Amino acid sequence: MTGEKALRGVDPLRLEPWLAARLPDAQAPFEYALIAGGHSNLTFQVSDAAGQRWVLRRPPIGASGVGAHDMAREHRIQQALARSDVPIASMVALCTDPVINDAPFYIMDFVDGVVVDRPSRVQTWLPDREQRSAAADSLVDAMAAMHRVDLQQVGLSVLGRSGDYVARQLRRMRKVWDDTKTRELPLIESVGETLSRFIPAENRTSLLHGDFRLGNVMLDKRTHRVSAVLDWELAALGDARVDLAFLLCSWDQPDDPSPGVWMEEAPTRAGGFPSRDTLVVRYATQSGMGEDAVRDIDYFCALAYWRIAIIAEGIKRRYLSGAMGKDADMDAIERRIHARAERAAHYLDLAQRRRGA
Repeated sequence: MTGEKALRGVDPLRLEPWLAARLPDAQAPFEYALIAGGHSNLTFQVSDAAGQRWVLRRPPIGASGVGAHDMAREHRIQQALARSDVPIASMVALCTDPVINDAPFYIMDFVDGVVVDRPSRVQTWLPDREQRSAAADSLVDAMAAMHRVDLQQVGLSVLGRSGDYVARQLRRMRKVWDDTKTRELPLIESVGETLSRFIPAENRTSLLHGDFRLGNVMLDKRTHRVSAVLDWELAALGDARVDLAFLLCSWDQPDDPSPGVWMEEAPTRAGGFPSRDTLVVRYATQSGMGEDAVRDIDYFCALAYWRIAIIAEGIKRRYLSGAMGKDADMDAIERRIHARAERAAHYLDLAQRRRGA
């Protein structure tokens, strides 16, 4: 056993016999190492005595394993996508019995590669412009492949409700705002009201990732192309432009005056990546929908910024309550909220002007 190397989130004593029964070529004992953690699902590398590797994914400590942390749902989505062109890790086994490891979890094949989730990693793994262009092209191609998936054919048409996705998101996020706001912020209210009045018609119901960005894929170290799309906990059925807009808003350029849609500094701040317009053109082609695939994209960029501003407000509230500790720059969080709300208003103004043109 490797109890001396145990981490929070894995129980070697109970896991080892379960793994040995489901990994017939594995050689015990197993070792575990945390790959990614925090407030999202936890991801561990599992290694056996012969050096073989797999990945174990489970909910955060204390989470129930349902809702946003539904392991069976994540496993089902990725297993279904094995029959598609979406680059994905192969699923190995699912455990829904919390007795084995205190929470449901699943095992998938280890995909050797690198996650480029910050500018410093861009400098290390994508040192020249050609490599950055290859990664960007592959990222867009992977997203387009995901949005082209025949939901009926792969068995994902019953994953969730179809149609009316944006309206449901707006209602949900307005409730989140009402429940978590720490003070009145008229810009959030006004942007939300305008977004609700002018919802573009959904042109195609697609599988959405919900957090599609450069930092959420594995890149092959040799080809610099996407070898696996990661972190499917927010996947849903809805308007594909939601994913595209989120990617564009996280695609910061070095001279952008405002922060991107995500909380950390975007890896594309390193520079040398294709422009947002280049991504849009490639996506329109790769999606197979042409201009319809990117119509009203400014509206969806406004939605992306508005949504992340509300999420940031919730983070601020948790810090104020002490639930996330006290080591936080509250002024910086406040600036982050306002900056994203202002970007939402900017894109909404663009959308309205173009609609009126």
